[in-house]
Amino acid sequence: QVQLVESGGGLVQAGGSLRLSCTFPGRIFSRYAMGWFRQAPGKEREFVAAITSGYMTYYADSVKGRSTFSRDNAKNTVYLQMNSLKPEDTAVYYCAASLWGSGSRSRSSYEHWGQGTQVTVSS
Repeated sequence: QVQLVESGGGLVQAGGSLRLSCTFPGRIFSRYAMGWFRQAPGKEREFVAAITSGYMTYYADSVKGRSTFSRDNAKNTVYLQMNSLKPEDTAVYYCAASLWGSGSRSRSSYEHWGQGTQVTVSS
């Protein structure tokens, strides 16, 4: 089964920045909408951001203005730049892919998922 590979998570102090990366090998990457979701302990997995094949971007209100989602089709990779991080951003972040997707906020719209990368923001 094709796996997405996330990287870039880690421990950072509040107010700091991280850039998450997600690579989706072996596919016609440009046809996929890509999304980031996160799951904190004891909570449901929630939408963070999405980018369509046409480079339209969508953000959850909780990260809007602090995050930038971009894609590099030549590298089959997307990037989520997160700034001004807060302790409430602490979660496992998952990358997801949806063939010809619309940038949906729904988990069920994505066919492929990565294993997740931990982001911990200390106060």
